[in-house]
Amino acid sequence: MGYLRMSDLEGKEVINMVDGARLGVIGEADMVVDCHTGEIQSIILPRRNNLFSLWMDRQHIIIPWQSIKKIGNEVVIVELDGTVPNLTRYPG
Repeated sequence: MGYLRMSDLEGKEVINMVDGARLGVIGEADMVVDCHTGEIQSIILPRRNNLFSLWMDRQHIIIPWQSIKKIGNEVVIVELDGTVPNLTRYPG
């Protein structure tokens, strides 16, 4: 994909091509970066807030960089199916 700045991704909606789900916005995300190579390993999106999230553990969606299929002008298309453990507790 070449060189990419965080500002290039900021504000883009993340859509799962498997089920069409809107997963979140990258501006609200964290990234895991390999400190030796500088390569992005994954993007961590917070789950969308709702009334029940006040009483439940915070959950995040971890999107491996390899799951990103296309970065467009407004959206990022990812492919997350049942084989990718994408919903995990992450200390936030």
